[in-house]
Amino acid sequence: RLGLERADTAEKALTVIVDLLEKYGQGGNCMESHMVFTYHNSFLIADRKEAWVLETSGKYWAAEKVEGGVRNISNQLSITTKIDREHPELKEYAKRKGWWDGEKEFDFAATYSYVNTARMTTSSGRYCEGYKLLNKHKGSITSEIMMEILRDKESGINMEGGFMTTGSMVSVLPQQPNLPCIHFFTGTPDPAR
Repeated sequence: RLGLERADTAEKALTVIVDLLEKYGQGGNCMESHMVFTYHNSFLIADRKEAWVLETSGKYWAAEKVEGGVRNISNQLSITTKIDREHPELKEYAKRKGWWDGEKEFDFAATYSYVNTARMTTSSGRYCEGYKLLNKHKGSITSEIMMEILRDKESGINMEGGFMTTGSMVSVLPQQPNLPCIHFFTGTPDPAR
């Protein structure tokens, strides 16, 4: 929200977020119950001309400029070796922790993840299923198709049960500056409604 408030481009919003992350860190419980549950955050940031994926691990982060096709995020790191901006100490910290030897190509998701990143797009799960659904419609995604994807319960994208999806947002960002941007938000905790 602060990125939207303080920046007029996607890349400037990314800068706002990483500056705040470095200054204040991240944290806080992800649930209203007494159970403590926290995780690091990922962001899709877009304007009329460009889009970025920002993924974080503590105060460390990597950002990938989306060059085309489709891109999704879902509760796991997905930026691998295409890193267009990064925390200035990202690689040095990984070397100090013994996660990366400094010799092989640096892979953010593999280095900072607990999951096997090679299986992210092939194993079942929200990331993989979202990737499949987006690719199924690549080149012809409309706001209606995006809403269908976000309502999909079978894939786990629209979660119900112990953890529920709390909302979804679909934005139409025309490249022509004379056309308005349109934003759709869910008004209930269930995007299927």
